[in-house]
Amino acid sequence: MNKFEEKTVSTEPIFKGKIISVQVDEVELPNGELSKREIVHHPGAVGLIALTDENKIVMVEQYRKPLERSLLEIPAGKLEPGEESAVTAERELEEETGYRAGKMEYISSFYTSPGFANEIIHLYLATELEKLENPADGDEDEFIELIELSLEEALNCMKNKRIYDAKTVFAVQYLQLMEKR
Repeated sequence: MNKFEEKTVSTEPIFKGKIISVQVDEVELPNGELSKREIVHHPGAVGLIALTDENKIVMVEQYRKPLERSLLEIPAGKLEPGEESAVTAERELEEETGYRAGKMEYISSFYTSPGFANEIIHLYLATELEKLENPADGDEDEFIELIELSLEEALNCMKNKRIYDAKTVFAVQYLQLMEKR
């Protein structure tokens, strides 16, 4: 047993929705004491750093109800059951932006909030973009606008909090690091 492992004593399902489920686990701590853990299960997602031939970052602006505001974000979407993340990346790029990538490169994966959720995001770099005449339709409840930004513009959007979510900040800083190489 890992010295920090928490053994699950019981699990109480709280909510099962379209995207997430929530449970409360009673756990035995390494010191033998009991505690509660609220856990959110998520199927996982992909995020895409889509770069045009002009080196512009393709972003989407959309309203985020939990924040009661719009954000600029990299295109992203959740994994479907049994779907490989590379397949999700290709599908989401087309549905959200109308582009197809000539080259798709896996960058990294990261957990978004491991203190209470198991959501993982797989990040891809999409280049050699081709605008499709008849792209796949996006989600019917998703209203987005495409915006293409230079790296400098994206960094400025981070400063004024138009870009304010972890996956997009990660993506912009990744590009900034790659530029300095």
